[in-house]
Amino acid sequence: MKPTVLLFDIDGTLITTGGAGRRAITRAFSVIYGRPDACDHFSFSGMTDRAIVRLGLDQIGVTASTETIDELINRYVALLEEEVWKVDDQRYRVHAGMTQAIDAGHSAGCAVGLGTGNVKSGAMAKLKRVGIHERFDFGGFGDDHELRPELIRRGAERGAAKLGKPLNEVRVVVIGDTPKDVAAAQAIGAESIAVATGDIALEELKAAGPTHAFDDLTVPGALDALLG
Repeated sequence: MKPTVLLFDIDGTLITTGGAGRRAITRAFSVIYGRPDACDHFSFSGMTDRAIVRLGLDQIGVTASTETIDELINRYVALLEEEVWKVDDQRYRVHAGMTQAIDAGHSAGCAVGLGTGNVKSGAMAKLKRVGIHERFDFGGFGDDHELRPELIRRGAERGAAKLGKPLNEVRVVVIGDTPKDVAAAQAIGAESIAVATGDIALEELKAAGPTHAFDDLTVPGALDALLG
């Protein structure tokens, strides 16, 4: 088996949070600017945290400087740590097949990390609620870059370093639930596995051209595809 880096998206892929992230960002805009409506008119699907905040600031006519984005992100993370514990267990859960996929990756000697638009502190807050935060000791995060392909590239580099290999000698697989995850993988020459566990239908995901696409990772053959 070729040395492999697995990069898992979080929202809609590993877990569903029952809308905790959106509520935390809404509260952050409300607290700082009195504008809980800042992000009402666009989807967060596949976006990075910093891109969401930038677009929200644009919507309310506030200059999206590094300082204004950082202020909102910091407030958002503090509120997120409250919001994730308010959601009941039926609405806040790990998606089917994901725990088994993480276990399989570790057992096979893969570097198992995250590839997410969440800033790292927000990512850990979300995963801690379901007890899987310690399964990931590296990744590419929204802190690394506002553009998803670049943060995925950073995660891939960190994974290759964990394997003691140069990036061009490892297999990189991005697991996500949106066409943006697929596009980010394609942009860095990685494989992609699209899962219809989020808001995007399987046929729409297939149209984005992933290496593989499944309803979820319990489908026969999905773990074989993951491990190559």
